[in-house]
Amino acid sequence: MKIALIGASGQAGSRILSELSARGHAVTAIARDPSKVASLPNVTAVSGDIKAPEALAEVLEGHDAVISSVHFAAFDPNTLIGAVKASGVRRYYVVGGAGSLEVAPGVLLVDTPEFPAIYKSEAQGGVDYLTKLKAENDLDWTFLSPSAAFVPGERTGSFRLGKDQLLTSENGSSISFEDFAVALVDEIEAPAHVRKRFTVGY
Repeated sequence: MKIALIGASGQAGSRILSELSARGHAVTAIARDPSKVASLPNVTAVSGDIKAPEALAEVLEGHDAVISSVHFAAFDPNTLIGAVKASGVRRYYVVGGAGSLEVAPGVLLVDTPEFPAIYKSEAQGGVDYLTKLKAENDLDWTFLSPSAAFVPGERTGSFRLGKDQLLTSENGSSISFEDFAVALVDEIEAPAHVRKRFTVGY
């Protein structure tokens, strides 16, 4: 497939890029500084900025799918969604956050007393973005939330999938960037959560 990846040089984005390349997909790796994008087979690094939506839409045109792996607090949700819609690409995948997951019926992780204040703005941005996507009829979107701890680690290929509830185990709630990338690319290759959110964790 021909896939556009926005935020290809970030922590999650770089792992997604590596996974896509390893599976033989042709990737347009978009970053504000393309020199920071890893040099990998089937990857073309290009300059792009979500704050310049018209130019970004032109870069996205002609792809089979778009992935965004960017911090929610850094942009206006309408701007990025609008750029994807303007590109004509229907399949849209979002690297989400854990803050929008439920820890009890009707209680989101971001709203719990112990949620770190330093991450609250970003987490609330993810909640708001998911809400906007749920009202979107022109995109076949998928929002993948990681577990509470989203950290560098290993690609094990062994994890659990869930829907709207935070996944936990005796070791807490976590997923590596590497295994998150596996789950996301699996979904792209065999869509099972179209216009839905799902989550991944150990």
